[in-house]
Amino acid sequence: MSDVLAIYPGSFDPITNGHFDLIERSRRIFDHLIVALLTNAEKEPLFSVEERVGMLREVTRNMKNVSVDTFSGLLVDYAVQKKARALVRGIRAFSDYEYELRMALMNRKLEPRLETIFLMPAESYAYVSSRLVKEIFRHGGSVKELVPPVVEARLRQKVNSLRHEV
Repeated sequence: MSDVLAIYPGSFDPITNGHFDLIERSRRIFDHLIVALLTNAEKEPLFSVEERVGMLREVTRNMKNVSVDTFSGLLVDYAVQKKARALVRGIRAFSDYEYELRMALMNRKLEPRLETIFLMPAESYAYVSSRLVKEIFRHGGSVKELVPPVVEARLRQKVNSLRHEV
């Protein structure tokens, strides 16, 4: 049997400990995992694509079977190009499941050979989202237990640089 390649797509703006938990667990399930950063021109992220890729590479640098890449367009097209057999999606709450189920069914319609695997983060990260992390940090709250240390440092640098621009 050939190696099973999975893709964990997302915007990762920024990567949280919930994302990291899913990466860590997925890499034990699959032979190779690509953490694929969606480049979406419609969103206005806090971090540039290059900054997010850098943070992802830094937090996964000791994971031999994990690589980081970027893509735009349809996820199924990217998955077919990479010869992936599975997509990994995180589910934190019922509201996530409803959206992710619709996406998984559409992806199956577009590419029947591609499976979607839903994983729940550890309970301690079930409430963590990139949006909440950014909001907490902007208002002076601590995100120390919500993101990897490199991300906390980059958040501090980013917010300080944005303050100096104003």
